Amino acid sequence: MLAAFWIQFMTHDWFSHMKEGVNDTSKFMAVGCTEADAARYGCRPGDRIDAGLVKQDGPPETFKDGKGREYLTRAPKTMANNNTAWWDGSQIYGYDETSLQRVRRDPADKARLLLVTDGASGERFLPQLQASDPMLPDWASQESTGFPDNYTVGISFLTNVFAREHNSFVDAFRKQAAATPNADCGLRNPKAPKVKVAYKDVTDDELFDIARLVVSAEIAKIHTTEWTPQLLYDEPLFVGMNGNWNGLVGAQSVLLKRILRDIVLREGGNPSETRANQWYSVFASGAGITGLGSQKKYDPTTAASLNAGVNHFGSAFNFPEEFITVYRLHSLVPDLLELRRHSQPNVVAQKVPVVETFRAKSFRALRDNGMADWGLTLGRQRLGALVLGNTPQFLQNLPLQRLQEPGSGQIDIAALDLIRDREHGVPRFNEFRRQYGLRSLTSFDDFIAPSATGDVLARQQKFVAEMRDIYGQHKCSEALEISRAQKRNGKYITDCLGKPDGAMVDNVEDLDTVIGWLAEPVRPHGFAISETQLVVFILNASRRLFSDRFLTSGFRKEFYTTMGVDWVNHNGPGPEQMEPVEVNGHRVPVAPMKRLLMRNVPELRDELAHVINSFDPWARDRGKYYSLEWSPRPDATADSAFSRK
Repeated sequence: MLAAFWIQFMTHDWFSHMKEGVNDTSKFMAVGCTEADAARYGCRPGDRIDAGLVKQDGPPETFKDGKGREYLTRAPKTMANNNTAWWDGSQIYGYDETSLQRVRRDPADKARLLLVTDGASGERFLPQLQASDPMLPDWASQESTGFPDNYTVGISFLTNVFAREHNSFVDAFRKQAAATPNADCGLRNPKAPKVKVAYKDVTDDELFDIARLVVSAEIAKIHTTEWTPQLLYDEPLFVGMNGNWNGLVGAQSVLLKRILRDIVLREGGNPSETRANQWYSVFASGAGITGLGSQKKYDPTTAASLNAGVNHFGSAFNFPEEFITVYRLHSLVPDLLELRRHSQPNVVAQKVPVVETFRAKSFRALRDNGMADWGLTLGRQRLGALVLGNTPQFLQNLPLQRLQEPGSGQIDIAALDLIRDREHGVPRFNEFRRQYGLRSLTSFDDFIAPSATGDVLARQQKFVAEMRDIYGQHKCSEALEISRAQKRNGKYITDCLGKPDGAMVDNVEDLDTVIGWLAEPVRPHGFAISETQLVVFILNASRRLFSDRFLTSGFRKEFYTTMGVDWVNHNGPGPEQMEPVEVNGHRVPVAPMKRLLMRNVPELRDELAHVINSFDPWARDRGKYYSLEWSPRPDATADSAFSRK
């Protein structure tokens, strides 16, 4: 469950089409079903939702390519991302002037985030929102943070962990400054780049921003090297995602490292300097541009030099709507959380409805049970499978105050996922796949795996029958061209999808994208997600590192300080710590999220000592070489989570 709430924590950092938790409240759309369908499917006819905020919907300009073919310069309708798309910790620190008003800094040390002591437990947490803060009525009594919408106890736990981490870095920096006040901290002022900056001369505001850079880079590293390889649990993804962060050559090959360094050194001062650095970034990836030992002397006074490691691959960085679509992962969340006490980790003390830890209730839920108990709860419980028919009930009946009039006052999030994709112009599943170069489906029967038997086969057949019932069939026309994204037998795709003209075919072209990838029956070894999702994930996972100068040419002591670069590279203070045993054939460092949790929630140290990846259920014994067996480690055999009943 830590992995499920992590991805909600990430999407709060990356994108939001809403402004301060609302869409276009001047327009409300019907998003329920008809009266006839209500009796048939059990849905609500009265559901309404505020329409999406549209950025552009006028006629787009056009242009022609070299062959005279005409194209649109943009989609017919576009929606703005009102959050910062970078890995910048904006869910904690804010992303615009309004959200910044909710960020509290410690008046006793302005470089720190404010944490206040809870009277009952004595633990320190983020403070509550005040009446003077900008907020929706739904957010009242929640914690004060940059992005408080759709707040849960899982988001609360993670936000508090990283607020503590921010302060941990500030405290370590203050300690070093007290010990060596006149020493060079590595920071540089772009207006005087050759002047050393002593530890004692770093201002509160500068240290706050340095800590934000460090925390944001840690979050990016955790997602790249820890969360993603756990959700996509096999060797190619382990190598690929670690290559994204540490570079394709990693830290193993002295020869290749030297070659890459020479690429930059040889091209220094050359007109192709930027191109040389872009090639370097391709091999080095992410933080590897400095981590691999680049000796290139950057000039922090010029934009060209500051951005020398950035590589946009010919297209300005953005999050396409398709990226948002594949992150509609609500099936990961259950209806009940299995609350545990860190003093008795094998016992489920209470089953807590997630809806009772939502919005304002998240504040008391976290404080009444404490960070250690919630950390153990989220770390031990398995998340939900990303398959059809697994959306939690509370998300199908979610009350929203702004929907009391008009409408039912509730919303079905599973239905809303489909409606927003349609509203945003996301292609339906078959065309979505074609545009990413994946194979087209020709009927709903393609969702039945050839190897499926028993209960698995019965489940797949059930969903295929439901798709056919809901989306229907029609008599096809071979003369109707439906897509130019691919060709079949030398011709563009037609309505018959390879069937004879006039044949009855499934309306597979109408299938909503989210329904399609949830229904995909075959997935690579260890994958929690589908093939369709993977293609979109993997493109953006790389691009958002390559395109961010603070994770390429700007990942250096002049911005992060020497301590900050080491902190990110070593997953915390001091030298890098290594796990005592090999994992799936690799010698690995203690992972960033594991070290961070042990540092900021010390009560979890004993439990985490047995854990390699914090997003793997903590009591699980993985065995060797990417085993998918669900077996307890020796001290967790009594845990009811492993019961076969």
